[in-house]
Amino acid sequence: MLPIIKNILYATDLSKNSAFAFRYAMALADSLDAKITILYILPMIDSAMEVPIITQMGEDQYYKLREEKSKETIEKIKEGLHEFTKRELKDTESHKERVFSILVHEGDAVDEILKTADKLKSDIIIMGAHGKGILSHTFLGTVPDKVLRRSRTPVLVVPIPKGATDIDL
Repeated sequence: MLPIIKNILYATDLSKNSAFAFRYAMALADSLDAKITILYILPMIDSAMEVPIITQMGEDQYYKLREEKSKETIEKIKEGLHEFTKRELKDTESHKERVFSILVHEGDAVDEILKTADKLKSDIIIMGAHGKGILSHTFLGTVPDKVLRRSRTPVLVVPIPKGATDIDL
């Protein structure tokens, strides 16, 4: 029996070339009548950097400020992802309904991608490779490589086409 793909998780890092992976996600969603969830992971501040800041500001004030800035950043990223989606789908109104939701999580990228895929019961994870230069055929990039190794969900890693480095998000 062939697998049924109805729920696609597209994980992006908002790099200049992430549009290539999005186009594959959209093509797959169109051909299979599937929905796409877009996921961006906001990295956490390294605890070694937090200690001096907390010492200077005080713990309560630091966590309050961090929470406010985190909410602002998440909203800006969501707006950016909405704009990116509009630009990518400008010629095809029917494609816009394929994007089911846009999520921004905080934490370790690999852990968050895998947790989100499990929580959403994603049928496939689509993400871009980040290898560039001489070693582009040797290394996928840390996050795609780790997701491939740990995922129980099928993963499609889209390489950057040769010479294509001028897409703006």
